[in-house]
Parts: sequence; C-alpha cells; structure tokens
Amino acid sequence: MKVYYDNDASLDFILGKNIAVLGFGSQGHAHALNLKESGCKVCVGLRKGSDRWAKAEAAGLTVKTVPEASEWADIIMILLPDQNQKAVYDADIAPHLKSGNTLAFAHGFNIHYNQIVPPKDVNVMMIAPKSPGHLVRRTYLEGTGVPCLIAVHQDPSGQTKDLALAWAKGIGGTKAGVIETNFKNETETDLFGEQAVLCGGSAELIKAGFETLVDAGYPPELAYFECMHEMKLIVDLYYEGGLSRMNYSVSDTAEYGGMTRGSRLITAETRKEMKKILSEIQSGQFANEWLTEYKNGQPLMEKLRKENREHQIETVGAKLRSMMSWLFKKNSKEEVGV
Repeated sequence: MKVYYDNDASLDFILGKNIAVLGFGSQGHAHALNLKESGCKVCVGLRKGSDRWAKAEAAGLTVKTVPEASEWADIIMILLPDQNQKAVYDADIAPHLKSGNTLAFAHGFNIHYNQIVPPKDVNVMMIAPKSPGHLVRRTYLEGTGVPCLIAVHQDPSGQTKDLALAWAKGIGGTKAGVIETNFKNETETDLFGEQAVLCGGSAELIKAGFETLVDAGYPPELAYFECMHEMKLIVDLYYEGGLSRMNYSVSDTAEYGGMTRGSRLITAETRKEMKKILSEIQSGQFANEWLTEYKNGQPLMEKLRKENREHQIETVGAKLRSMMSWLFKKNSKEEVGV
C-alpha cells in the first residue's frame, strides 16, 4: 500500500480551474475554505433560500445556485447528503456537465450503487477525509491535516488521480497521508464500520451496559459515567496507539477483566450477524432500504430518533453534561458553515 504525501501531489492540477463545492455543511465548509486559502478559485453551490448562503458569503466565499455553480465549474464536488444527491444531480448538475469536467465525491455511495451514472467523458474521483469536516478545517488552520482516501472511477482525461491528489493537498490531507482505494471498498467498509461498530454497535453496547446496571439497582448517574462518559477516554487511547495503548494505560484489573470477558459479549453469534450486515451492504439491500425509507418520509427513522431521545441515558446524561462547563466552550473557527 502506497501512502502519498505533500511531495507526491501538485496543486498545479487544480489551480486556475473553476471549483464548485456543493453544500456548506461540515465537510462543505472545510473543503471550500481550505481550497480557497490554498489559492484555488472556489465557489459554493447552494439552493436558493438556503440559510447557509449568508454564512458562506460571510466566510468570504462566492455563492451561486447549484445550477449556476455547475455551469461555471470545471470541477464539481458534491457534498450533499447521500439521499439527496441523485435528485440534485439529475435536476441541477447533469444538464450543465461538459466533456472534460470532473465530478468529485467524499463518499462513494451514489456512484457505487448506480444512483448517479455520469457520462463517460467526465472524470469521476473521490477525496474522502477520514474525519468530520470541522477537524479537516481545524487541522488545516493548525498547519497539519487529516488522512484521506482517494479513488478514481472514470479517467477520460488521464489526469484524474493527479486531480484527486491535488484536491487532497489543497485541503491538507497530504500532510497526514493519502491512501488510494476504489469506490466499492470505500463505500462498503464505511457503511459497515458505521453500522456494526461506530454508530450502531457502540450505541447499543453503551445502552445495554447502562440498562444492566440500572436494572440491578445502581444509580443511573454512576451507570452513565461508567458506560457513556468514560467511553471517550478509552477511544482516545485507541486513537493514539491502538488496542495495546489502551491496555497499557488502564489498570491490570481492567486489562485482565476486559480481555477475559469481552469475547463473552462479542460471540460467534455476534460475528455471524456482522457478516449478515456486511452482506446486506455488499448486495445493495441496505442502500435500497435506506433510499426507500427516505422517499417514504422516514417513518422508521423518526420512530428510532424519538426512542433514543427518550432513553433514560439521554435524560441522565443531559443533566450531568450541564455540569461540565468545558463541553460548552465554542471555537468560532469551527462554527463556520454549521
């Protein structure tokens, strides 16, 4: 596996080109501002009436409607929610694409599942920072960056990989390292990680631990601290040095207890279900399910959101977090584009 750094990429491939960043959320504001400050000619594409229009202009960026930005641009980065991209592409982007243009994505969902099928004379690339957009922005301002993945789906120009590396350099990614992949692998591993570990698995584990302690008669405040609050401390250790760093840093009691009991929770049955989740992602079943859910008005999503909001861990946590003044310190630089 080759990792690309600053010396492997040249901004010359995108300097002088018209770059449109569609969307001004977490990733959108970071890409647009970082590229602008790297010397690129950037505009932000938003729908008429967007409440982020004024925020983008206040940040010093030119703002156009999505059709205007798509007509103007040589490179179009689509940083809209997965479920919205096809409709916007069909109505506002595709009619304005010209031979030699480049379409860019930060996640492979719509390309991999054939929601968006670009014309063959258009470059298609992906630059996916492996962090939230606010960290992409913050690290750039600090003179560093976050690791990125790049991928090329179509390359009629013969320069799409160079364009992707240039974009990654423009947002700071080549300072941390850039790895080349493909749209399929990025999409499937990203969805699996979210569902089985990062968002789905971890949330259910936390809630189950909290409920077990509360049902056994322990104060919910103690259960919250043990199962939710301290999770960040452990994850930070994973982030800094992997499993070994975590085990080195905790007590011998915690290390032994964790290593001897963890496998009793993540059993063969759990691993079987993980494989089932992965197969649903690979087959496109999950993508179809999610897009249908969205088109139907998200009834299941809203039901699950309500259940989460009303869970005891949320009410107890809100009370405890209100005592943690450091959680409410705001960084104005990170708030741009929220």
